[in-house]
Amino acid sequence: MTPETLAALRPALHRYCARMMGSAFDGEDVVQEALAKASAALAGGAVIKEPQRWAFRIAHNAALDAIRKRRREAHAELDAEAPGGAPADSRAAATAALSTFLALPPGPRAAVVLADVLGHSGEEVAAILDTTLAAVKAALHRGRARLREIAEAPVRLDPAERARLEDYAARFNAHDWDALRGLLAEDVQLDLVARTRLAGAESVGVYFTRYRENPVWRMEVALAEGQPVLVAYPRDGGAPAFVVLLEWREGKIAGIRDFHFATYVMDGLVLG
Repeated sequence: MTPETLAALRPALHRYCARMMGSAFDGEDVVQEALAKASAALAGGAVIKEPQRWAFRIAHNAALDAIRKRRREAHAELDAEAPGGAPADSRAAATAALSTFLALPPGPRAAVVLADVLGHSGEEVAAILDTTLAAVKAALHRGRARLREIAEAPVRLDPAERARLEDYAARFNAHDWDALRGLLAEDVQLDLVARTRLAGAESVGVYFTRYRENPVWRMEVALAEGQPVLVAYPRDGGAPAFVVLLEWREGKIAGIRDFHFATYVMDGLVLG
């Protein structure tokens, strides 16, 4: 197995991890962790007979680790402060918003995502999860039944946050790159997902230079997973292509997470 083969699996691994985490963005964090572990194993001379199954096993374990960490953090916060028919159900799973998968326990969640979203057979799911086919069928039954019961409440964007993002989008669409550079905090962090990371206002300023040299995008404000995002659309029309997350501190941009080179994150991401 080569690094190129591993990289080609990234979109499929993200589809799985995003639904395990209930978030396209948290799912990408898990994918990065899984790929780092897989790359280290390959560099160490590991011989892989079934690359896809091996990569999914690593991603599955990384997702479980992240879920356990999330639970530990949630419990710590609580302590500091003082909750069928396979075809139809398969379609429901494939089109469900990512956050709905959080209502499923990790076992049924993994089975439903692998079988109903990614299309693995029961035998393949059992191999990836290191369990029996009977256990997979039981997990699928429970997971599919739970998905049918879920309904999400609407989420609204805070007016102040919307105004701040709309100002950013207006400057971006007007190609006012100097004004955008002026919004950067001195210690700003850039994560150009699946491509590079930069730190510091001077280094991150190059980020806008790339958009200036290729002015084919316009930005709009939207909600994704209950948080405000910027969505990039082709200027000449078309579907949303990727999202950008901004982190603010005292009126300055402290963090930028740009998914320009990770468009697979759009799969399953519901924009509002």
